[in-house]
Amino acid sequence: MAISAQAVKELRERTGAGMMDCKKALEETSGDMEKAIDLLRERGIAKAAKKAGRVAAEGLTAVAVNGNVGAIVEVNCETDFVAKNPEFQQLVKDIAEHVVGQRPATVEAALEQAFKGEGNTLAHVISEKISTIGENISFRRMAVLEKADNGAFGAYLHMGGKIGALVAIENSTNEELAKDIAMHAAASNPRFANREEVSADEIEREREVLKNQALQEGKPANIVEKMVEGRLSKFFEEYCLVEQPFVKDPDKKVSALLKEANASLKAFVRFQVGEGIEKKQEDFAAEVMAQVNKQ
Repeated sequence: MAISAQAVKELRERTGAGMMDCKKALEETSGDMEKAIDLLRERGIAKAAKKAGRVAAEGLTAVAVNGNVGAIVEVNCETDFVAKNPEFQQLVKDIAEHVVGQRPATVEAALEQAFKGEGNTLAHVISEKISTIGENISFRRMAVLEKADNGAFGAYLHMGGKIGALVAIENSTNEELAKDIAMHAAASNPRFANREEVSADEIEREREVLKNQALQEGKPANIVEKMVEGRLSKFFEEYCLVEQPFVKDPDKKVSALLKEANASLKAFVRFQVGEGIEKKQEDFAAEVMAQVNKQ
């Protein structure tokens, strides 16, 4: 019988199993959702299901480079203890190698690809790791960069991978320069490579905010525009990588560093583990008292 994509999606959400495993289970059980869940459990594929709802906000980033292709990934777990587990660390490195080798368009596509040339998908392998390690594990995000033969990649991992940065430069094969810029990106957290990347809408919104700030400060209307343009330059200096003061030499901008090498910045990616994930806040004292009161 034909199995709908919605049914596969539901089974995947309920069990944490891979898409193909869910589709096969539904086909074998003639579309019976509960029987399909039992079948996946029997095969050990759904062991991770009960852990899938836990917040995974710890973890690591990793970078892999293969010729003119570079990849950076973030893989999350629940605790810093597991992030230090060699088995988890190897998984993160293997996922980065998988992405740089297979170049999937999305995380979802990567999860459905055969992993390390084996029959199992990456999603299946992650589910098995969840079962053996005992925590929810989530392959959260990835990015793939390309460079030309006359370019270079630079990578930097801070605190073992809590922050990861990957940089591609052009017109220079100086990998040390690229690594320095990756280190800078990790430390300074720029939002854009240069001011050309900032959308016209964002610039206009910032200009409006700065204008209102100046007017509220009681500045004369006739000098507000000049003040706004000056403060807008500060905005670019704060958020655009090439306009930031270089962390290893604050008297010099990153753009000057690149110019000295006749190089230019092609692209950069910076991941910080857990950014944007709402972590569960636990009051352990209250939790202990609640247990005491139950006794």
